[in-house]
Amino acid sequence: MKRAIYPGSFDPVTFGHLDIIRRAAAIFDGLVVGVASNAAKEPLFPVQERITMITRSVGDLPNVEVREIQGLLVDFCRETNCHTIIRGLRANSDFEYEFQMALMNRRLAPELETLFLTPQEEHTFVSSRLVKEVAHFNGDVSSFVPPHVIDALREKFPPHATTGTQSISP
Repeated sequence: MKRAIYPGSFDPVTFGHLDIIRRAAAIFDGLVVGVASNAAKEPLFPVQERITMITRSVGDLPNVEVREIQGLLVDFCRETNCHTIIRGLRANSDFEYEFQMALMNRRLAPELETLFLTPQEEHTFVSSRLVKEVAHFNGDVSSFVPPHVIDALREKFPPHATTGTQSISP
């Protein structure tokens, strides 16, 4: 059985992430979406809430499981019997960082391979950071994230009643 892992912070999960998940799930017998609990990134959503958002988004994919990653990714790969790491590349700027990570992972665990996937073109500019920024100012993020993620963002960034700004969904 060929299993892969798609690690990330997914804070929050976007349609770009979901595109990569769906495509990787079609390639591998099993896919683990590993949600990093990296407190140094100061996530907007707690890890369990991010796991719930992803799980809700991929419930129709029976070969996908969503789990928290603590510690080194290579150790988590060994624990979950995953031999391939999936990484998404949106732009040239992603490549340098991802390439360094792939080389470090290879040094730590030579048995692992890293596979780079690019999201569909309409999602290449979308990042969780940009989604949070737009949501913070009550902009429309409905073309970037699923409706249940919009609801979660609304709880974090309620519409500004006094400013008259638009809510984060039409």
